[in-house]
Amino acid sequence: MPDITVTTAIALCLVAAAAGWIDAVVGGGGLLQLPALLIGLPDVSPTYALGTNKAVAVTGTSIAAVTFARTSPLDRRLALRLGALALVSSAGGALLASAVDRRVLQPLIMVMLLAVAAFVVLRPRFGTAPTERVPSRRRAAAALLVAGVGIGFYDGILGPGTGTFLVISLVALLHMSLLTASATAKVVNVGTNLGALAVFGAHGTVLWALAAPMAAFNMAGGWAGAHMALRRGSGFVRVVLLAVVTGLVARLAWEQWWM
Repeated sequence: MPDITVTTAIALCLVAAAAGWIDAVVGGGGLLQLPALLIGLPDVSPTYALGTNKAVAVTGTSIAAVTFARTSPLDRRLALRLGALALVSSAGGALLASAVDRRVLQPLIMVMLLAVAAFVVLRPRFGTAPTERVPSRRRAAAALLVAGVGIGFYDGILGPGTGTFLVISLVALLHMSLLTASATAKVVNVGTNLGALAVFGAHGTVLWALAAPMAAFNMAGGWAGAHMALRRGSGFVRVVLLAVVTGLVARLAWEQWWM
């Protein structure tokens, strides 16, 4: 455990609370939390920041998932199937994380995020009104492959925007409202975080003494975010989604061209 000042520890805990709130509403809390860990822990390997980030994030997504499951129209069977696939896929991605050149993938991710933002802006009713259509078996299978396998693997190997990609894919493939998609994404995100955490933990790259207090704040943020999303509905989730996508693109652009 590196030496960390009280001021740094408090700042990281406050960031964890904000990240938990964002993750609960629409995903993307890593946009704040992971850079904060990298900045606050300049003398340790980035792998420790990645492992500690997962240890913290899994607590906030878990409390948000439980909150949503109690009060939202969540298909628990589907969510658990997606989460199980995501857990295995994320672990596989985490095993390969050190072998991937992230600067090669970041431009592609930015293009995908910009496409998501344009799609949501140009279709103002996207995910804000419930649909009566029941997804076909083909669409359900596609959701398992895209959200459970593909995005789960992506979270283990890279990570930024996982919750956002989950929400968009669930709305597009399964005709969910943004609120229901956000609730389902929380369960899947628990799986992706657990899978990656198992790998990081096995390699001893988690700072548990720091992760514990940050996790408490992350859970508080996740609880608050889930309740706010449930109160305000899909329209509110849509606004936060656009804000998070914009922030993710800005962060990735900064890392790609100015760092």
